[in-house]
Formats: sequence, C-alpha cells, structure tokens
Amino acid sequence: MNQGSEPASQAPDVDALDSYSQTVMRVAATVTPHVAALEMSAARRNGRVRVGAGSAVLFTEDGYLLTNAHVVAGTQRGHAVFADGNRMELELVGADPLSDLAVVHGRPPRVAPAQFGAAESLRVGQLVVAVGNPLGLAGSVTAGVVSGLGRAIPVWSGGNRRVIEDVIQTDAALNPGNSGGALADTHSRIVGINTAVAGAGLGLAIPINATTRRIISALLADGRVRRAYLGLVSTPTRLSPSAVIRTGQRDALRVVEVLAGSPADKAGLAAGDILLAAGGRPVSDAESLQRQLFVDAIGEPLQLAVLRDGREIHLTAIPEEMTNNGK
Repeated sequence: MNQGSEPASQAPDVDALDSYSQTVMRVAATVTPHVAALEMSAARRNGRVRVGAGSAVLFTEDGYLLTNAHVVAGTQRGHAVFADGNRMELELVGADPLSDLAVVHGRPPRVAPAQFGAAESLRVGQLVVAVGNPLGLAGSVTAGVVSGLGRAIPVWSGGNRRVIEDVIQTDAALNPGNSGGALADTHSRIVGINTAVAGAGLGLAIPINATTRRIISALLADGRVRRAYLGLVSTPTRLSPSAVIRTGQRDALRVVEVLAGSPADKAGLAAGDILLAAGGRPVSDAESLQRQLFVDAIGEPLQLAVLRDGREIHLTAIPEEMTNNGK
C-alpha cells in the first residue's frame, strides 16, 4: 500500500514544478527580446575605451532604452546588442543618480518595446523573473520572489554616498552585468529595472511606478531630473496599536539612518524616528515621500511629523537640490 501510494503523493509536487517552470520559460521567452547587452565607452588618449557595461530595456518603438545611471556614468556613447544579434549605436539622453535610472537612444530596432507594469501591485512572495547579461552572458534568466518592498538603501558611487529610494528586493540572483536589465512579473510586464550596484548576489530593482514614470518623462524631455534631497535611509513599518490610535494611521517610515550634513540631519531627524507625515501628507513607503521631492520642493520648508520615544514631534527640513555627484 505504501509503495503504491508514493507516486500519487509526489504528483502534485511534480505538477507544481512544471507549472513554475512553464511560467518562468514563458516570461523569459517574452521578455528576452526586449533586453539588450549594453556597452558604454568614453574617449581617452588611446581612443575610445569601454567604461561601463550592463543591460538595457527597450521601452519605445523609436529606440529609447532604460538602464541604470551607474552603468552610463561618465559616458555619452555606446552600443547595444539584442538577443537576435541586432546591434545599435547609442547616445546618452540623460541620467538620474538618485533613482539610478538612465535613458539611452539609438535607431529604431527590429524588435517591439517591452510592456511596463505597475510595481505598486507587487506583493511580498510574488514570483518575479530577472533577465539580463551577467558577466557578458546574454539573455541570462534568474527567477525568485519579491522578498521586500519600499526599501531605501545607501550606496557609494564614484566616492560619493547617496540613497536609492523605494527599491524592490528579490532573491533572484543578480550580478554586475544584470544592472539595467528587466525584472518582470508573471504577465511578462516590466515592473523593475535590476541594479547590482549594492553588491553581487543581492537582488534589488528600481520599481516602475508613478514616480519613476515621472523621472523617465523628465529624462526624455530635459535629459535630467531636478530632485530635492533629504538624505535619510528608511524602511516601511507597521505602527503599534497605541500609535495607530494616537496618530490615526497604520503605516509609516522608520528612519534607519540619517546621512551626516544632509537636510534631514540639519532638521534634527535621527535613526529610530518614525516618520508619520511630510508636507502634511501621511507617508507609508519610500515612494510616498519621494513623490514630494521633485523640483518644486527645493529650498522650500517641508514640515515633518515624527514619532519619537512615543511622542509626536514636528520638525522642519529644507530640501536641497541633488547635485550631479549624488548629494
């Protein structure tokens, strides 16, 4: 009886594995043609040399591709090679170090653009597929789940420290060549642009959401994004029942770190503070704060409601303009 029941007990696991594999293969087949291997170069005394490499995602029919700002840093030209072997010369349109996003442009390719999704719909535990060119291996695919949302991480770039807001954390393995590649949901929609800037093997992606769409539009129109800068590292947090009663909200941002000399530091914010609201608007994730930090916030007083040691206090920060070096 035991031997006869073994195949029946294993069948659901086999079916689940097949379903998982079929989903990943379907997404990979759909997304891979939209993702190009990217190589950026700069002029030197001995000619043009490669100074950046990674991946890029085609998102318009007329040859605009989205990648990471750190991949194109210090460059103006390069080329992209798609999975079908099609190669195009590229020029940098613009880059935004704070979001780690950049746009490059070449001639209209033979392949169709990728379809953007909405990272706002992602949930922890959801299956995602990463497509890129790690270590020069074109069309490489890894799969995993969303393991965290709304992260804000400090990174170093060219000797300067900055903060990338509202990243997606996944357990899909990423290496430096994945930077600028696609993170897709099970419907083959691009919900994030992978970044390996924080270190090999740590799966992070810049979300495709309302804020990043605004950033992309600014890059297309002006080649840059004028951003207000606060200088804090945060993570979403659920308030305690007593705090919910006092504040009338369930979620907020826990301040993990405040960068020295930043507007947040000057305002008196400290690690461990719970940021409830900015500019009179509740904040519950990095995007809800980031939405308030575009050009019109530069130099203007920003009122912050903070929960500290069980007491609500009010601080005033003066956001500064983010400079080209990431500060």
